[in-house]
Amino acid sequence: MSDEASKFHEEEAIGKTRDFRIAGRLLRYLKPYWHVAAAALLLTLVTNVLISTQPYFTKVAVDDFITPKKTDGIWLFAFAFFTVFLLRFVFSYLQEILVNIVGQRVMLDIRSQIFSKLQRQEVAYYDRYPVGRIITRLTSDVEALNELFTSGVIDVLGDLVIIFAIIAWMFALDWKLAVVSLVTVPILFAATNWFRKHAREGFDKVRTRNARLNAFLQEYLSGAQTVQLMNAEGKARARFRAINDDYRNANIETIFYYAVFYPLVDLIGAFGIAVVIFAFGFETLGGFSAVGAGLTVGILASFIQYSLQLFQPIRDLSDKFNVLQAAVVASHRIFMLLDLDIEITSSTEPKKTGRARGEIEFQNVWFAYKENDWVLKDVSFKVNVGESVALVGHTGSGKTTITNLLMRFYDVQQGKIFLDGIDVREWDLHDLRSNFAVVLQDVFLFSGTIEDNIRLGNNEIGDERIRWAAGEVHADGFIQNLNSG
Repeated sequence: MSDEASKFHEEEAIGKTRDFRIAGRLLRYLKPYWHVAAAALLLTLVTNVLISTQPYFTKVAVDDFITPKKTDGIWLFAFAFFTVFLLRFVFSYLQEILVNIVGQRVMLDIRSQIFSKLQRQEVAYYDRYPVGRIITRLTSDVEALNELFTSGVIDVLGDLVIIFAIIAWMFALDWKLAVVSLVTVPILFAATNWFRKHAREGFDKVRTRNARLNAFLQEYLSGAQTVQLMNAEGKARARFRAINDDYRNANIETIFYYAVFYPLVDLIGAFGIAVVIFAFGFETLGGFSAVGAGLTVGILASFIQYSLQLFQPIRDLSDKFNVLQAAVVASHRIFMLLDLDIEITSSTEPKKTGRARGEIEFQNVWFAYKENDWVLKDVSFKVNVGESVALVGHTGSGKTTITNLLMRFYDVQQGKIFLDGIDVREWDLHDLRSNFAVVLQDVFLFSGTIEDNIRLGNNEIGDERIRWAAGEVHADGFIQNLNSG
């Protein structure tokens, strides 16, 4: 990753963006759909071979029918031409459908795996990483992998096939003219390498600024009330304008390389065709054509078409390299997330499960969200079954922290916390948290109904229990006053 990328995302500065060994891991996602992917690859290869026959049809049409003004067999020839391109259309259609089916299924699997991992990740992870950046993993990075599977690997193989097929046709028709036609290829590769290098850096900037923009939007939209309370709207707009402007400039810089590269390829292609025409004229007029198989107008027409066809896949390969590069970087980021250890896990052999009696004890507990920045220092207390205890203190004194530690959203650095005489780290994590009812300071409502928010996916909670819960917090009157209460 470029230094520019590291500037904004130090923790995401992937040093080996060209490490294609990651491809083996990506291919495992294709394994369940290998038969569909293989069919799509086969159709791609066949389609590209059919594409390479078009100039040869032109050669036959000119030399065997147009120049000699011959009509015998022309209908059969026309039918063969139409059949080849009808097959090309059908195969292209099927290939596009199959490739996108594979891509969408792989994206579904990866997104599901990431979301499942995030559900199990400890709360401390969300303290370290902005939610906007995490969302980028589920959206932009997964989309980059989709491009890899739908328009990356298979299209690259298809482009390579058509390049070799075109070169084979050209040498079969006239080896001298074929050598002349390939003179401009090194120039084209040099231009392609220049574009690939600079466009990759541009894409790097665009991706990092996109993640930065998402993180900013998530923070400031979530904290809109605080921004308005502090009359900070102007400062927020100024910061957003700067970040948005930076994102725009990165896109414009990338567009610049496209604006130069594609016309440059067309110019090189035009030069190559001019060289072919000159060589044809020089050899024909100079009488240097091969014995027994002189150059014809049909061969010239086919070589012009082959030259145009040859430049297109070479140009596409450069563009596809950036797709591959983006996918490699995105896969590194995704696999960094998937491979991240989950620090808070349930004991493999829990000493306690099920319902708790309710005896709580903190024993010499030390805890810090950041290293050595202690929130709790040698805290000890005990709450017996049936007791009601109120924790009173100023903001930041650790009241919420005690609740978080009790339910193992975080683990203590020193000391122990007991529930019914058993260390909470030796409880089954699901059962441990099921024993607590918590009313958070900051209320969060999920989209859906009030009933859905009270039940929160637990279908074992019946309607009567939901009404009871609403009544316990005195929300039943409010709910009944709603239009659909």
